Order: sequence, then C-alpha cells, then structure tokens
Amino acid sequence: MFYKAENDNVLRFGDVLKGYILTTPNIAEPILTISNTGYNIKIDLPFLSVVITPCCSIRQKTISLTPLIKLRSTFVKNLYFSKDFTRINRKMEPQQSVPPDEWNNLDEQQKQKRLKDGNTYAFLDLFVYEKHDLLPKYYINKEKKIETNYYMIDFKNIYKVNCEKINTQKNAPIVSKCLQLSNQARKELREKIINYYARVPEEDKMLED
Repeated sequence: MFYKAENDNVLRFGDVLKGYILTTPNIAEPILTISNTGYNIKIDLPFLSVVITPCCSIRQKTISLTPLIKLRSTFVKNLYFSKDFTRINRKMEPQQSVPPDEWNNLDEQQKQKRLKDGNTYAFLDLFVYEKHDLLPKYYINKEKKIETNYYMIDFKNIYKVNCEKINTQKNAPIVSKCLQLSNQARKELREKIINYYARVPEEDKMLED
C-alpha cells in the first residue's frame, strides 16, 4: 500500500498538498554588486506539491516543498518500470535500470562494471508517486495513447514557502492536505533522499583513501 487509507490531522514528510505557490529566481550571473539587478522571479501555482521538510522540523511558518510533476515519456521504454513505475523508488539490478536494447548495446566492460556495482538506484534524484483517483490522468506517450496518473518529484527542485498558518506540524492548514504516504512508502522516500544527499564525489573519495 503506497498511501494511507485515511490522512492524519498533521503535516508529514511526503504528504501531497494543494494551494502553495512555487517561486523560481532567474539570474544571468551571480549578483555581486548592488548595481547588478539583472534578475526576475517566476511564480507558478503547481496543482499539487509534496512536503520535503522532516515531520519534526515543520514549524516557524516555513515549509520546504517540491512540485508533483509528470513522468518522463522515456520511462515506458523500460518494461521493468512500465509494469510498476514505483520500482524507480527502490534499488534494482543493473540490467533492470535500462531498456533491454540499451543493455544489449553496452560493451562487455561496461556491463561487468555495472554488475560489479550491484543493485543501485536508477534515478537518484527522482521519486515516483503511485497512481490515485485524486491525481488527474495524462498521456505519458501521446503517440501510443499510453495513459497514466503516476507522478513524480525531483529532489533538485525543492523550494521554501513561508506560510503564516504553519506553526507546527499539528498546528497547520490541514485542509490543504490531499494524500499521505504509508509508513513503508515514506521510509522508501526517506532512504532515497538520504542516498541522494549522501553521495561522496570522486575527488573526496580519493582524499579518504
């Protein structure tokens, strides 16, 4: 079960919310002087957003969110994904992470390297939300008329919102809450986002060695 049957009357990590705006500042270059004011701010109202702030840190009129977005059309090329897109949320065998033809086109050295790495996440920055009646359907592939209401979030697209009514996770506008993850799904989200931020760059690995 991906979603809890009934929502709790609190805001939790991974909750799907409605009614919050998204702001994106755009600059041509770093603003290093007061005279340099070359920027603009894009404002969107995503139809749904997901809570990224840990439960116990929801307080002081601030919350971190990320918009719920449509899946990539390329996902349907991978039969392992297309049977259940939430498989992207979990570690998998190397040959499951790419379409069969792409795996077959890899040279033997590349295959052996991936096999040696063992089970890994295919898309470190993405987490897929299971289909639900509250989520509108759309065509993930318009040409083949493949319809779905799976959605996803991108860990690279997290933003902060200040809201006067968010004082704590219990003292917040619960009316904005649409869906709540099951304990298992929230655990998977937590584990994947931890893995996303815990990656060690190659240059740091060399220093550790």
